[in-house]
Amino acid sequence: MKEIYVKETAARVGCREWQVENCIQLLSEGATIPFISRYRKEKTGGLDDLGVAQVKHWAELFEAMEKRKETILQTISAADALDEGLRARIEATTDARELEDLYLPYKPKRRTRATVAREAGLEPLADRMYNVALSDPESAAAAFAGPGHKLASVEEALAGARDIIAERISETASVRETLRQIFSTRRICGKETKAAAADPRAQKYRSCFNSSEPLLRIAPHRLLAMLRAEDEGFLAIRIDADAQKCCNKIYYDFCQARKYPSPKLAEQIKLAVEDAYRRLLEPSISNEVIRAAKERADAESVKVFGENLRQLLLAAPVGQKRLMAIDPGFRTGCKVVCLDAQGNLLCHEVIYPHPPSSEKVKSIQLLCSLLEKYRIEVIAVGNGTAGRETEEFLRRVPKPEGCRVFSVSEDGASVYSASEAAREEFPDYDVTVRGAVSIGRRLMDPLAELVKIDPKSLGVGQYQHDVDQNLLRETLDNTVESCVNSVGVNLNTASPYLLRYVSGIGPALASSIIEYRNEIGAYSSRSQLLKVKRLGDKAFEQCAGFLRIPGAENPLDNSAVHPEAYHIVESMARDLGTDTGTLVGNAELCSKIRACDYVEGDFGLPTINDILKELVKPGLDPRQEAREFSFADDIHEFDDLKEGMELPGIVTNVTAFGAFVDIGIHENGLVHVSRMHGHKLKLHQTVKVKVLAVDPDRKRISLDLLN
Repeated sequence: MKEIYVKETAARVGCREWQVENCIQLLSEGATIPFISRYRKEKTGGLDDLGVAQVKHWAELFEAMEKRKETILQTISAADALDEGLRARIEATTDARELEDLYLPYKPKRRTRATVAREAGLEPLADRMYNVALSDPESAAAAFAGPGHKLASVEEALAGARDIIAERISETASVRETLRQIFSTRRICGKETKAAAADPRAQKYRSCFNSSEPLLRIAPHRLLAMLRAEDEGFLAIRIDADAQKCCNKIYYDFCQARKYPSPKLAEQIKLAVEDAYRRLLEPSISNEVIRAAKERADAESVKVFGENLRQLLLAAPVGQKRLMAIDPGFRTGCKVVCLDAQGNLLCHEVIYPHPPSSEKVKSIQLLCSLLEKYRIEVIAVGNGTAGRETEEFLRRVPKPEGCRVFSVSEDGASVYSASEAAREEFPDYDVTVRGAVSIGRRLMDPLAELVKIDPKSLGVGQYQHDVDQNLLRETLDNTVESCVNSVGVNLNTASPYLLRYVSGIGPALASSIIEYRNEIGAYSSRSQLLKVKRLGDKAFEQCAGFLRIPGAENPLDNSAVHPEAYHIVESMARDLGTDTGTLVGNAELCSKIRACDYVEGDFGLPTINDILKELVKPGLDPRQEAREFSFADDIHEFDDLKEGMELPGIVTNVTAFGAFVDIGIHENGLVHVSRMHGHKLKLHQTVKVKVLAVDPDRKRISLDLLN
């Protein structure tokens, strides 16, 4: 990558140029983001996965920009308009807008008013006026009009020349940049359209009607809401720039770049400037600055989505336990499945504990039978329709000692149940059974189950469909990959959907790993991966450290220590007069090791320190332990809420403007960011809140965070 791009990437990421260069080199060699951030800290100066991902993002953008420059230079050169000064400016820029500004005058265009004027032979007149090479434009224009000419009058000739000048002004990079700076400091205004007044669907955007906010300070969700309202025809958006001041600025800059024109020529230039602004610049620059603001809003929103997804994927698992899962429902009943400790389906039933077909006694009897037969340890209840009622019903059901009940988010369960992945796993069962199984498995191990679902279907934020979908996909994919590799994957139990997110594997190799596992039985060592079809040395290098084999002959195979560093651990064990098996997990022995004594070659202190941490607690799952939660017993419906109530709740969504909290009714309440008192909430975090206001008409609940 060129030096200018390296410098710009370093500035944007907030790191040194050598870190960027080494990171790009590793990426070009086929290394993945998790591998680089975990096992190549010496090369990158300790960049974490977010930093490496940012370097990769900008490297790809600048690679695309370089290709765009090549196309632009070829186009301008073909038009015989490329000089060394222009080439140097194009090659030196790292700003996509500046690049397009430089290209604009030479960009092939559709037929414009300026095109018509040129065809009428008015470019020489426009050149003289533009370069202030005449004082009486009317006299000069007379030579282009009248008998024998395409134009009938002097005014037509002057109008055509002004069209050419207006287009030149609108394509001048300095003019466009000046207006961008002006527009970006102004306010964005929204006005209700006639269509909105006649359509009740527009009422959800009423806070945007007759609104006016500084473009630089508008909240991301507000801007995205305004743009969605505009797309739906309910809102007209504009930037409140002062047209006269903008025209004056353009005119005086024009004059300063040349000499001041005579009064008659000045009048013509001012008319051209006003036309350029009204017809060409104002619409174009408005769109540009709004688009730039949206890009900022997209970046902020996608960042929030990524953080929410990370919290969702790293939610506390209950682990491998015999489990009953219930997908609640009223009319259609509650779907019940029982799973073994590995998540395999043992049985499925339907109970009807709620109206309209209430069969409480029969339902209790069936559940008791299943709980005893399959020795159930935990119960998962979906948090959707009838979820709260089903949890209350379960209180009346005698349960085995120690059996706990958990409320589980249903977001994405219906998407999974109808997916190809679900059909492959459960070809003989319908979507209701698949959905219940998904609810149960995501309590056992949220990460392993949720990777089967498109992240956008998991309810990780608002306005997901309004942001840049490429950026969203890149961020969410990076987040899933980061979570999977930070936890590690059991090579002998992982599904192909989980394995495909392991560093260096992907869908094809995941299938090959499963296929080989089915042939030989359980893997006993990481080195067996090298026998998997199409899994070569490079793929092994990338994936081995993130795969775990519990009970392996070499205990390091169940740790995050990479095979390339096994010799270092063996050396540590020898120096302590013991073996690797004794050293792994022995904090007392590990405390006697001096990291600096084992620095060698590419293995610097960061890597040695990571090895020592892993030896103390090998294969440690970074996720917390799952905990039970109960809503307030006396709160079931919206009408039960009163201002001043203090209630337990669960955070269901986190946005830039606040957090939505489930307090046990069918509507989530909002803790506005101003009511968080400096706390940063996480998805599925249990909180205590106070009801500030209740709006029955709009079904809105305002909450205050108490802890």
